Amino acid sequence: MRVRIHRGAQQIGGSCVEVEAQGHRIVLDLGRPLDAPPDVVVPLPSVDGIDGRPGTLLGILLSHPHRDHWGLIPDVAPSVPLYMGEAGHRILREAAFWGAGDFDVPLAGAFVDRNPFQLGPFRVTPFLADHSAFDAYSLLIEADGESVFYTGDFRGHGRKAGLFERLLLDPPRDVDVLLMEGTQIPSAGGAMRGSSPSEADVEVDFTASFCASPGPVLVAMSAQNIDRLVTVFRACRRAQRTLVVDLYSARVAIATGHRSIPQPGFDGYRVWVPHGQRVRVKVSGQFERVQLGSARIFPEEMARIARAGVFLFRPGLAGELDRAGCIADARLVWSLWPGYLEAPHDATIRPFLDRHRMEPQVLHTSGHATAADLLRLVAALRPRRLVPIHTFGRDRYAELFGGAATVDMHDDGLWWEVRS
Repeated sequence: MRVRIHRGAQQIGGSCVEVEAQGHRIVLDLGRPLDAPPDVVVPLPSVDGIDGRPGTLLGILLSHPHRDHWGLIPDVAPSVPLYMGEAGHRILREAAFWGAGDFDVPLAGAFVDRNPFQLGPFRVTPFLADHSAFDAYSLLIEADGESVFYTGDFRGHGRKAGLFERLLLDPPRDVDVLLMEGTQIPSAGGAMRGSSPSEADVEVDFTASFCASPGPVLVAMSAQNIDRLVTVFRACRRAQRTLVVDLYSARVAIATGHRSIPQPGFDGYRVWVPHGQRVRVKVSGQFERVQLGSARIFPEEMARIARAGVFLFRPGLAGELDRAGCIADARLVWSLWPGYLEAPHDATIRPFLDRHRMEPQVLHTSGHATAADLLRLVAALRPRRLVPIHTFGRDRYAELFGGAATVDMHDDGLWWEVRS
């Protein structure tokens, strides 16, 4: 078995790995680079068969539904089979309806935690992981008596931290290569973060913020960060506030398929339908998407409850929230990577903050494992070799993990043998 990292050996985001055995191949993730401008076409990697021509490509396996791991999928030939978690697939299909991505790809097969399946010579075992993306997996790939454990993106401090602890207690055995993300590993000279707050810690901070705010609270967060949705909702309950989400966010929560996730029908959870989302439903004729029962809230009622409300926020919703009386005297809690405030993807956020004289309160935690948890994983799996991916700090791996495994670095675009 041999491996080629197409992207990710020395960067975060845009991950893509090709694995070959017995003349057949699979691709692990096919992400769009985080630094690629929206109007720039990113070419597909040079994988035989990815363009639909007859070849040896058996399928693409997506570890989780974050764009830097799936973003090039719309450019792949429809004949190429796609495998990922079923809930993650539903989330991407739902988000695409609302314009949050271009994803309309059928699922050839769904991952089930620790249930192996066969793709040609490859035996694939998914391991459900704790990550800020719902339905994320690490993948064990076995062929020719050799094995690669691809972590995808993971952490050990989220709401599903028990999954990480289970992996440490019952890891796969005799792993030849651990292909491990290192998002929180800084490049040479960068300061190492000692720890990350847990989602439970963030919930405590949200609760304190909600209780201390005399007026409305706006929360800027990703609708697809389901762990954070649970955190914010639980904090609302503890602070005796009502959580108000837009229809897109509500439909993403429903798409998880888990009734334990806050969604229409939960006490203290309301849904409003912004103008653009109403138009999208009307044009599509899919009116079942607005069947919300008593959870539906209209701007007049939003104005009445504003001071006891928490409103999920995006800059594109600011105008309607303002007209509904939910912006005046509001506090903005930023629950995204703080770097987006310094160089935001949406250039409207800084003018909005300046216009309303808001200084956002940052309450967030990383979706990625700390160096300490990465070391715990290496110690548990005891791989013969450790290969960095999804990191700017690959040169730090030998320093941090060299005592537990042999660290090999492989550049993008080059084939290497699992057992060299």
